Amino acid sequence: MSNKFNDENIDLLFKAVLELRDYDECCNFFDDLCTVTELKSISQRIRVAKMLRDKCVYSEIVEATGASTATISRVNRSLQYGSDGYEVLFQRIEAKDE
Repeated sequence: MSNKFNDENIDLLFKAVLELRDYDECCNFFDDLCTVTELKSISQRIRVAKMLRDKCVYSEIVEATGASTATISRVNRSLQYGSDGYEVLFQRIEAKDE
């Protein structure tokens, strides 16, 4: 695990997420864990990442998601210089959709 996540609370969260077995368990867990606002914020970042990956321009992303340009820039940095977390998940989702 990355040193930036060297925290037992984060470790417990990641372990908990890995134990979720299906979509319903995931929904129930995140419903208990997060407020609607927190879930919308997290999900917005994933949609922004998908749109950036699909080569959408910032103005399209702002219009479609309501994300600020600061959020879009932060997500773009993660896509460019991050740990490839988004890419791994997008590839797996696409493989399941095929």
